[in-house]
Amino acid sequence: MCPDCEDFARTVLLLGQLALYADTTGADLDFVDAVSPSLAASLPAPPPGHDPGEDS
Repeated sequence: MCPDCEDFARTVLLLGQLALYADTTGADLDFVDAVSPSLAASLPAPPPGHDPGEDS
């Protein structure tokens, strides 16, 4: 997998895990509120030819 593809996939995975964590009982929502904007802002552009419906 190309380096850009790995970064994109890893960041999307982290965003998904953070969303799942936010829905758990007892989740630290202050943490979620602090981390999610930075994580979303760090999302790299999709690699050329990336199909959002395609599993990497």
